[in-house]
Amino acid sequence: MMDYQELKLLEDDLWEAADQLRANSKLTASEYSMPVLGLIFLRHATTRFHALLPDVEKAVPARATGALREDRIKLGFQGKAAIYLPETARYDYLAALPAGTKVGEAIRDAMIAIEDSVTDQKGQKLLEGALPKDYLGLEQDLLAELIKIFNRPALQTATGDVFGRIYEYFLNQFAQSGAQEGGEFFTPPSLVRMIVNVIEPDHGVVLDPACGSAGMFVQTGHFIEESRHKSTNEVDITFYGQEKADLNSKLARMNLAVHGLEGNIRIGNTFYEDHHQLVGSCDFVMANPPFNVDSVQVAKIKSQVGENQTGRLPFGLPGIAGKSKGKNNGDGETISNANSLWVQYFYSYLNATGRAGFVMASSASDAGNKDKEIRQKLVETGHVDVMMSIGPKFFYTRSLPCTLWFFDKGKPAKLLDTVLMIDARNVYTVVSARSHVFTDEQLANLSAITWLYRGQHDKFVALVGSYQSQAAEWFAALPARVALDGDTVAALSSALSNFGKLTSDAAAIGSVRAKLGEDHGLPDELLTTYRDELLKVQVKADEWGTAIKEALDAVEEILPEVQRHAANTGFDARKALQAKLEEINPKVKAGLAAVEARHKVWQKLLDMAEKQLRARQWATFDGDTVRDVKKAMQPRDVKKREKQTVRDQAVEALKRASYFIAQGHWLLSRFPLGLYADVPGLCKAVSRAVMAPDYSLTPGRYVGVAVGPQGDDDGETFAGRMKEIHSELAELNDKAYGLAQGIQTAMAELFE
Repeated sequence: MMDYQELKLLEDDLWEAADQLRANSKLTASEYSMPVLGLIFLRHATTRFHALLPDVEKAVPARATGALREDRIKLGFQGKAAIYLPETARYDYLAALPAGTKVGEAIRDAMIAIEDSVTDQKGQKLLEGALPKDYLGLEQDLLAELIKIFNRPALQTATGDVFGRIYEYFLNQFAQSGAQEGGEFFTPPSLVRMIVNVIEPDHGVVLDPACGSAGMFVQTGHFIEESRHKSTNEVDITFYGQEKADLNSKLARMNLAVHGLEGNIRIGNTFYEDHHQLVGSCDFVMANPPFNVDSVQVAKIKSQVGENQTGRLPFGLPGIAGKSKGKNNGDGETISNANSLWVQYFYSYLNATGRAGFVMASSASDAGNKDKEIRQKLVETGHVDVMMSIGPKFFYTRSLPCTLWFFDKGKPAKLLDTVLMIDARNVYTVVSARSHVFTDEQLANLSAITWLYRGQHDKFVALVGSYQSQAAEWFAALPARVALDGDTVAALSSALSNFGKLTSDAAAIGSVRAKLGEDHGLPDELLTTYRDELLKVQVKADEWGTAIKEALDAVEEILPEVQRHAANTGFDARKALQAKLEEINPKVKAGLAAVEARHKVWQKLLDMAEKQLRARQWATFDGDTVRDVKKAMQPRDVKKREKQTVRDQAVEALKRASYFIAQGHWLLSRFPLGLYADVPGLCKAVSRAVMAPDYSLTPGRYVGVAVGPQGDDDGETFAGRMKEIHSELAELNDKAYGLAQGIQTAMAELFE
């Protein structure tokens, strides 16, 4: 499996290559997007096809040959998490086409063949009209290069959901380039996963009435596989989607097919059309609708208001835009803001035990006037389950914060009077200056709050246990990785120590000075400075060795105890184990700091030896060993597809072990009894009485702020990193000063 860095680099490389081709063509981003997404679809479909083909072929009788064999293979793919591809529609067939072939025609024919062959059990064509076929007008050379780009060895051997992620990445990039409706079709995976984690869609009727590219359905498939350990074909679940834009509906159908899913996607404006007629029938509703729409015509939606909280608008119409009041005798009136329309739609589609999760503008949770009245009626039902505030920069095309809303018509009676408010605005991981995400652990930790609120204590304990188990896995890897790193450092230490002896050897000094000539640049003072620095490093090396040994000893002592804990270990035992892990974590961190410090200082000394003392000009300097060791002690260059270095492996093991200990601490420091409790600055269960009179559903209004330090690594890590940056800056300033002095001296000599 590719790690995150490798996948991110591959995505960037693919996009850069594809976009460079577009830049050298006459195509706009909009004209280019669908053909490219079609090729990614085909590459992914081919990979999944070949992954399952061996199993399918096992069930085909040996006597079946030719067309009969192909028919049996096609039959065998029914119910599989992949689609059957005719031979001429497989990516490897297209990639092997000889030069001079009409590539555009071949791709078009492949898309037509797939649409004809992919059917449901009733014979209905699932992809009819969905796949792009406008390849004939594209330059043949451009298409041939595109096929090569998506046929790289890294893609041919990719496993897991690599292609799904690449597909999502390209959707994101096209959104940023303005190619696809300003990005309305695309919901960031972090928010989709958060919604799915909270409502847990694993059966029945699932609806997304603003489905975009069907990301909600795809993540539901992942959830069922990962949490229920089944495929969607093994559970009774049906996906229904509605999407206003024809192009986006095609993206949705392609996305579903890429992931081996089936869904009924219809084109329609959800404000005015309800093609699936699922009011009161859905087990789960998920959506990321367009925010703050202000042009919905009142005359067209009045009939949706039902008596006694029925219909698609059970709580009434939102306010009318002031500028439109009375326009055309009322026929021209428009809703001031459609957010409350969406909120009601999602609620109305749920059955008696249904759950909903959706993204909404932050302003919707405390808007006034008619919106407040609608919100009051909604709160009074007792079915508002969770409200979660999300910070800025999660969306790719807008940086505003948002709120996740969750309904649950099947809430137990004891929870009907409260709403769980979670303020997650300070929970995020920075990807870039304009992009934030949730890590897997942040998603799990926020989900754990909802588990405790619902009384699902065992899931919370299991999550703590999973963090402890993962810490143990990294503990087990530590001795070998750190020992190898120690051997590498020892080799460099030996080489530099031997070189230090050379700098005191009059014969060696005389020889190298003679070799370099009058401007040898090796004054006695410099040689003495090197030996002094070497001595300092050797003294520090003992301190680093002690810190590393203490970390390894602590890990060695606790590892058997962690490994003895079974998956069903109870809360008290998990909590006691966590306390022991946190007790050794400072030693693990100290060991990490020592490993990183010794790398940095030894390499700095090596830099001095090679650049200032011209070490490679000295006859007995072991340059070959030093070259190999230097490479092993540096971080790998991900852009060059380099494997982890010895240094990387040691640092990774220490960091990850400490990280998973910290995740357990995050949970137990906030919920020390393993039961739900309000946590200032994070979460609060708020009663309906407290929400009156304005019925605000904004979490920040209720949870308050954290009191005092939380005891997490965040502050410590920040302070440590700031000190490190300050040290690095001082060092760079010194180098800059030295360079400036050198330039000034050279210029003075030049003009003498």
